[in-house]
Amino acid sequence: MNQADSLLNLPPTRPDVTRAVCRGASRHLRALGYAVVKEMTFANGRRGDIVALSPAGELLVVEVKSGLEDYRIDGKWPDYRAYCDGFLFAVAPEFPAEILPADVGLIVADAYGGALMRDAPRHPLAPARRKALTIAFGRLAAARLAGLEDPQPA
Repeated sequence: MNQADSLLNLPPTRPDVTRAVCRGASRHLRALGYAVVKEMTFANGRRGDIVALSPAGELLVVEVKSGLEDYRIDGKWPDYRAYCDGFLFAVAPEFPAEILPADVGLIVADAYGGALMRDAPRHPLAPARRKALTIAFGRLAAARLAGLEDPQPA
């Protein structure tokens, strides 16, 4: 590969991989009937990369990992389990998925779509927490929509 090719064909950066995996995983979940919001903060201060609400009211949290280093330095993902009915990782196709815990779901995704490789084991939320999270989900989605419709409120 010559110098011009190496400059024009740079490997994707970590944020590029994260964006692509997040987009593909979100597309996959929407195709399954889920409503999706990104970057939702929970009462414990943690922020889920993707939170998906099923037509039946089930909540999934999807943690996007851009690579092996991102996974290894992140020890906070178990904290998300208290805020969902099912927890999944979403990773790029080249991610070594065999290192991920077997007791979480797995979506493999790129910028165009994703595939569910392993369903998330279910652990139903308590009714009060489900209600609080569903309201927070709806308010976040509505606020973001309002911001798109009217970015400069009076």
